[in-house]
Amino acid sequence: MLLHVIARGKIARSPEAELVARYEKRLTWPVKLTELPESGGKIPEPQTPYKTVLLDERGKALSSEKLAATLEHWRDTGTRETRFVLGAADGHSDEERREADLLLAFGPATWPHLLARAMLMEQLYRATSILAGHPYHRAG
Repeated sequence: MLLHVIARGKIARSPEAELVARYEKRLTWPVKLTELPESGGKIPEPQTPYKTVLLDERGKALSSEKLAATLEHWRDTGTRETRFVLGAADGHSDEERREADLLLAFGPATWPHLLARAMLMEQLYRATSILAGHPYHRAG
């Protein structure tokens, strides 16, 4: 299953970009990163069937294990692509929220956009490591 991270705004050269690149290299699942301008831009057509996860402050704060289980279920039931969408500074529209398969939050705190992108990549690496039985994740 393709993990497709779609983010508004350019990450450019930054410590956050280095973290994103680090986890992108570690991921053994196919991964694609798409950057869009703050407004407009065209998201590539998805591989179907697909799921959409919006990173949203009103979303669910899932444990790493629960995120891994969700990805495993989607993969095992034929999902070809899961899109993780980070919105612009003003977030997502109500329509986008209604159409999403999952609203995901990294807790109640507000995170800088670039840091949230790096945190997402780490969580995707962690979730896929959990599914692979890799010792990266130390639960308990």
